[in-house]
Amino acid sequence: MEDKKLLLEVKDLKMYFPVLGGVFKTKVADVKAIDGVSFDLMEGETLGLVGESGCGKSTTGKCLINLYKATGGEILFHSKLKGDLSVTTGGDDYTNKKQQLSISTGLTVDIARLNNDQMRPFRSEIQMIFQDPYASLNPRMTVSEIIMEPLTIHEANLSKEQMREKVAWLMEKVGLSAEQANRYPHEFSGGQRQRVGIARALATNPRLVIADEPVSALDVSIQAQVINLMQDLQEEFGLTYIFIAHDLAVVEHISDRIAVMYLGNMVEIAETEELFKNPKHPYTRALLSAIPQPDPNIKKEQRIMLEGDVPTPLNKPSGCGFRTRCPIAKKECGFKSPRMLEISPGHLCACPYYDEYKLKA
Repeated sequence: MEDKKLLLEVKDLKMYFPVLGGVFKTKVADVKAIDGVSFDLMEGETLGLVGESGCGKSTTGKCLINLYKATGGEILFHSKLKGDLSVTTGGDDYTNKKQQLSISTGLTVDIARLNNDQMRPFRSEIQMIFQDPYASLNPRMTVSEIIMEPLTIHEANLSKEQMREKVAWLMEKVGLSAEQANRYPHEFSGGQRQRVGIARALATNPRLVIADEPVSALDVSIQAQVINLMQDLQEEFGLTYIFIAHDLAVVEHISDRIAVMYLGNMVEIAETEELFKNPKHPYTRALLSAIPQPDPNIKKEQRIMLEGDVPTPLNKPSGCGFRTRCPIAKKECGFKSPRMLEISPGHLCACPYYDEYKLKA
């Protein structure tokens, strides 16, 4: 396997949403949606991000593209932009000092520290496919206008005719007809709308695409078509994906590696085959035990039923966030949040007692 270059480094990422109360609406608490997430992403790979609803998957994706301003941590993106760009390198939000950089071999930039204006040049390299194709497309714009919008921002040097040609080319690439360009979103099915969203994301020739549950709102028969389309586009254009989903079967099909999240924290990261064959964290084991087995002749491990409900991120348990539902929890788990341990090359687990877990046949 050839060595791949590092594209993204996420270090101790945090996203806290303030809870306001009282007459003067002062902050009384924080919702810790993301509480110290770290991972690396290589060029050309697909990282699946899975976990229960509310675990922080979508929030992580929106922080990576700077739709949410991260509370803390670093999001180091290895850009290939060239030319003269004004970006903040040091200083603080008050002085907002800018240093003119001449970029010839690319720039490693901390996305978490950029404001909207500073982020704009890098949005051509990082795009997002949103979950709901019914809500993510402007109903007052034609499909041509929707796909052309990022071109007018990032490729203003193109003529109108060149933009129209590129829109037609993109529509053909995602399986739509160029003759449909002047139609409105309500004239398309859910699967076709998601294809429009994919075409819009590809318009600026991005290197990283964050797909936030792109097939969860679609019929099962259409999901496979969209997934196969995304894989074909990845192979053709050398795209890198962060694929956010809660359907483990879909994530297994498309991902090279899988990261499992629980209550704002990463609990396990491994290559897809390794994770499914040899899960270590008690939460990952419980998730995988819930996957239906279509072949009745294959013996399935007993379903692991977790007790209790997912704690609220407004009042997380001390220490390990999973300890209140964990079958192997110890007193020590309540004192300190566990670090990710490398069990084997590329396989990380945030549980020091993982080897004490015994699955019942």
